[in-house]
Amino acid sequence: MSTSAPDRPSPLTQLTDDEQLLRDSVREFAEAELRPRARAMDEQARLDPELLPRLFELGVMGTEIPEALGGSGGTFVHAALVVEELSRVDPAIGVIVDVQNTLVVNALLRWGTEPQQRTYLPRLASEWIGAYALSEAHSGSDAFALTTRATPADDGYRLDGRKLWITNGAEASLFIVFATVDPSAGYKGITAFLVERGTPGFSVGHKEDKLGIRASSTTELLFDGCMVPASHVLCEVGEGYKVAIETLNEGRIGIAAQMLGLAQGALDHAVRYTRERKQFGQAIADFQGVQFQLARAAMEVEAARLLTYNAARLRDAGLPFLKEAAMCKLHASETAERTASLAVNLFGGYGFVKDYPVEKLYRDAKIGQIYEGTSNLQLQTIAKHLR
Repeated sequence: MSTSAPDRPSPLTQLTDDEQLLRDSVREFAEAELRPRARAMDEQARLDPELLPRLFELGVMGTEIPEALGGSGGTFVHAALVVEELSRVDPAIGVIVDVQNTLVVNALLRWGTEPQQRTYLPRLASEWIGAYALSEAHSGSDAFALTTRATPADDGYRLDGRKLWITNGAEASLFIVFATVDPSAGYKGITAFLVERGTPGFSVGHKEDKLGIRASSTTELLFDGCMVPASHVLCEVGEGYKVAIETLNEGRIGIAAQMLGLAQGALDHAVRYTRERKQFGQAIADFQGVQFQLARAAMEVEAARLLTYNAARLRDAGLPFLKEAAMCKLHASETAERTASLAVNLFGGYGFVKDYPVEKLYRDAKIGQIYEGTSNLQLQTIAKHLR
């Protein structure tokens, strides 16, 4: 029998050296660049234009893009860590980076042709923001009840229709647009197209005035005779359903990372404030009732972290992760809302005013249970995979 120590799996939350270095650099960036801007961006409901070049310089807009194409050559876990750390300070910036990486870049990496990858991935790593255009006015949870049409014409397709709730719509230069080439074929008629900003017949419409994540734009997209060449089909004609569903499964892990970061940020604020705030001659953190609330919140945040990291590592390992993605998205989004609400309560009256950061985090948390699959849809997915 060998006396050498057997190989043991690493704990889920134990980071490798490069993961730790990335997390620390993004955390430092978030404190130095995001925190001073967060309130103004929220009030103005727009992204500070000076921030985008810094995000590209940091390398987080192309986390998984190969180095040969100008990216950082990282893993999905790296992308999740980036989103988590940015969202500790401002979840609006977290979701901008998340959509870029887990939806747009991943779709191109998996289904893009070599010419498509050579054309778009270097730009997405250095200067372009991407957007993912699936939702429509009457296709929310039923995401594939699409009415946007793609009609064959002139060695390409003519797109006609309207998209809603498109994250990054105001800033994006590249849009992955889902349309149906054959309504009678149901989901088998859905096709994904790469559409550049400025294409004739395509315009960005109304920008939503939202409750939270206000620095992240959410817009409608309008297509009126928008001509797209056949070379801009992503994957194959009629394969858009597969592109959308498999990309969204990965995207749910990204939203979990966003909500995890938000929850951790709210908890950090609550712990810090309760140690400083004194009532009845002592810090309120010394009262058992406060301690128990903080302890429970810390437990839930740690559980969200374990679920999220596990799903991300499963994805990187090429193992099934659909159930785990639904679990982490569901739990992290619910934990974010509860933890942000607790932070507001513990701040008391200060928590209800905009001079303090927890009010914003509370508003930002709500969307986590809605976009990229509602909580009920996550429960449905989990139930289907029970053995």
